[in-house]
Amino acid sequence: MVTAAATRTLVIDLEGGLLRSELLMEALFSSPGRMLARFGAGGRPGMAALTDILARAEIDYAHLPYDSDVLNRALAARARGAKIYLVAGRFAHHAAGIAAHLGFDGVVAPADLAAGESLPFDRGAIERIENRGSRNASLKTSLRTWAKALRVYQYAKNTLVFVPVITAHQLNFASFGSALLAFLAFSACASGAYLMNDLLDLAADRQHPTKRHRALAAGDLPISSALSAIPALWLFAVVAGLCISPLFLGVLGAYLVTTIAYSLALKRKMLVDIVTLAGLYTLRIVAGAVGVGVVLSEWLLIFSLFVFTSLALIKRFSELSMRESAGLSDPSNRDYRVTDLQIIAAMAAASAMNAVTVFSLYVSSSAVTPLYSRPWMLWLLNPLLLYWFGRALMMAHRREMPDDPILYAFRDGPSRIAVAAMICIMLAAI
Repeated sequence: MVTAAATRTLVIDLEGGLLRSELLMEALFSSPGRMLARFGAGGRPGMAALTDILARAEIDYAHLPYDSDVLNRALAARARGAKIYLVAGRFAHHAAGIAAHLGFDGVVAPADLAAGESLPFDRGAIERIENRGSRNASLKTSLRTWAKALRVYQYAKNTLVFVPVITAHQLNFASFGSALLAFLAFSACASGAYLMNDLLDLAADRQHPTKRHRALAAGDLPISSALSAIPALWLFAVVAGLCISPLFLGVLGAYLVTTIAYSLALKRKMLVDIVTLAGLYTLRIVAGAVGVGVVLSEWLLIFSLFVFTSLALIKRFSELSMRESAGLSDPSNRDYRVTDLQIIAAMAAASAMNAVTVFSLYVSSSAVTPLYSRPWMLWLLNPLLLYWFGRALMMAHRREMPDDPILYAFRDGPSRIAVAAMICIMLAAI
């Protein structure tokens, strides 16, 4: 902690003091694809080659997660005329870059500081902010931080695995037990994918108005902790999947592979990302059907694809409209432009209306009669579907839709009422 009250020179430990992250991991994930390409083309395998490549990594010093209290204290000391030095034992080039970006006076090595040699300042007049790793670690690994990093609130999407149980009228303990285990497997699998996605998107997230508050981007969770959690989560998902059936595990594996492909490349492809997102949502319903051993209706499959395509388009519309409202440029990690807003909105509305049309055709088909004693009541769902889709589109147009329309459905009061009414009508129609 602080050892003196003098203000002529302030010495700050870079890692654990000023930086709320690990410099090695920051170098590694500054541009993962480029780092791997350089390592593969380097011709000198081994840790020495990797260290050399990381030392030359292009880190965005302006958006690193600095400790605001330490930084404000340093800037206040600078305003009083004090000299400020960073203490860094590795990656001296990056430490010097950070010092230059923040307007500090330079970098000193821990060994030189301990020995009192080769220092550019008088040792008798320094104030030091040392590594506070133990205190920061307890904060970074809190349950709230982990819940934020794992995106527990996103587990609402995984309730889609229960849809086949309900639509097939398999309302029994065994079916719900299998569906619950499928829900847990998908949740663990998705959390691991979210952590991986956030690691790959660190640089872009830190320049985003809202995503910069994510646990990894903000430095609330150590990158090394996330790297350890990812395989643990996926191992749990595999074990849970095997407890259901090998076929379910295959569907879960397809979901994970597609999610990884989405994080690495597909999300950067115009409209390919939309189709992939819609497919991932629909795959949850497929997994639910496989998990409980029911035949998936082609009507439900087609309806789901249109619904989730519309929601994925609304998601992109909301992201782009937010950038437009904030005066930001086109996203660097998506193949969309702010000028695409109108066509995206039109496609979202068209897909939503197609979903309602498919549902109307389903209610008119002979497939309904064996499943419902009062199939005519299902027609009451049409106006509710039109209302819900219309409200979602209007809220997005008014810039009042959050990034994720699925979560919006759970948080928005009128939407919850509409969904509850739909469920009641379906139960009454049975």
